[in-house]
Amino acid sequence: MSLDNTYTDRELLQQVASGDVVAFRQLFDLYRMRLFSFVLKMTHSAADAEEIVQEVFTKLWTNRDSLPAVEFPGKYIYTIARNKTLNHLARAARDQQLQQQLWINLSPYHNTTEDLLQAQESQRLINEAINLLSPQRQTIFRLSREQGLTHEEIAARLGLSKSRIKNILVEILKHIKEQLVRYSAILPILFWF
Repeated sequence: MSLDNTYTDRELLQQVASGDVVAFRQLFDLYRMRLFSFVLKMTHSAADAEEIVQEVFTKLWTNRDSLPAVEFPGKYIYTIARNKTLNHLARAARDQQLQQQLWINLSPYHNTTEDLLQAQESQRLINEAINLLSPQRQTIFRLSREQGLTHEEIAARLGLSKSRIKNILVEILKHIKEQLVRYSAILPILFWF
């Protein structure tokens, strides 16, 4: 991005910070499609990508008072998009129905070869994160996510309390998210080549 574009982006942010709706629309038009592509590569769902992009711009508008301090608008906006996307993926990991929809989105019937390669790389990273867990945590994760058992069923099977199972699953999902965050900046870059 040239220096002139950075200045223009910063100027737009300053105008948005002062409540300028026209500047906000220009910023939206400038970043909307680029953010959509960025988020789509991570979610593999056009509907989810569109929703996340809307959330990014909603956050920009509602937090416009903090915009004057932003030095690198593009980096700032992409960071919001990445964080919103990772939060969405974490919610999907907790929500069985949303997780099933993500798997459908990853099926070969809905994606190009490039999308499939990225999905396989993402799954590989998730599997690596799971393999770093203790055997007990791996078992709990697989019983929950692969076999679809409830917290109560897992607790009964492993002789643990339901609340302990719930806490362990929260910790597992946090671990997976942290592992994915480490690679989130490079994953989209890998597939641009």
